[in-house]
Amino acid sequence: MKRITLKSTLLLLSASLIWGFAFTAQSMGMDYLGPLSFNGTRFILGCAVLAPLVLLRKKAAKKRGKSLGAKKDLLVAGFACGVVVCIATTLQQIGIIYTSVGKAGFITTLYIIIVPIMGIFLNRKADGVIWAGAIIAAVGVYFLCIDENFTLNIGDIYIFICAFVFSVHIHLIAHFAPKVDGVALSCLQFLVAGLISIIIGYPLEKPIISDFIAGIWPLLYAGVLSSGIAFTLQIVGQRDADPSVASLIFSLESVFAVLGGYLLLRQNLSIRELVGCAIMFAAVLLVQLPVKFTKKNYCSTD
Repeated sequence: MKRITLKSTLLLLSASLIWGFAFTAQSMGMDYLGPLSFNGTRFILGCAVLAPLVLLRKKAAKKRGKSLGAKKDLLVAGFACGVVVCIATTLQQIGIIYTSVGKAGFITTLYIIIVPIMGIFLNRKADGVIWAGAIIAAVGVYFLCIDENFTLNIGDIYIFICAFVFSVHIHLIAHFAPKVDGVALSCLQFLVAGLISIIIGYPLEKPIISDFIAGIWPLLYAGVLSSGIAFTLQIVGQRDADPSVASLIFSLESVFAVLGGYLLLRQNLSIRELVGCAIMFAAVLLVQLPVKFTKKNYCSTD
């Protein structure tokens, strides 16, 4: 298993903080733009922010006689990650229209359970506690999402599917990050995701210039911080972290999402929903306990 350094922990924690508050920006953005138009614009912004840095890193590497990875690997990684990011964020953006940002944050956090289960099919052994965590998480989801009439919000369903797709993305990053430059991969995946979203979204949603102007602040946060910076922090940080360990740190995104929804949108969760959040968070911690306490080589603070 990979060790995780203090630097990687801080990078991944910073990404989690930015993503948590991004739920609020994404919700606000829906007041002005459609899901695909919003995502397409934010990803192109993220790509534009990173492009000069990619060129500088390439130039510096060339001076030192170092390689940033094979071009073919970068193209394959950028396309694969871009398609997956496009699908996941579109589902998430649609889901946020119909549910609160706090609920969306916690449901998205289900990837903490899904990532190690998926790892079974990638020859990564999953402890029995993973299955216990999955059952506990399912109970938490029941309290969080299913009301007394046993109905499930359509937005919650979109976020559920989004969590599965983001789990695929985490495994893709774990596979490609050691092979290519993290910043270049981040830039290319945003270009791919942005172009797909724009090509499909602009004709369907027909946004006008005034829509982009009105939603400029949510777009800038989601594009520059959440896309351009946070995804890059993820890619660079995951170089020294097992995907299951990384997903634990990312799970704090749900806490920041609830905080952002409360502070900025005045969205409160009911007692039942708070109980569901607590149960889900307990499942998240349970899944990672063997990593923290029985596999000492998993984590390090050096």
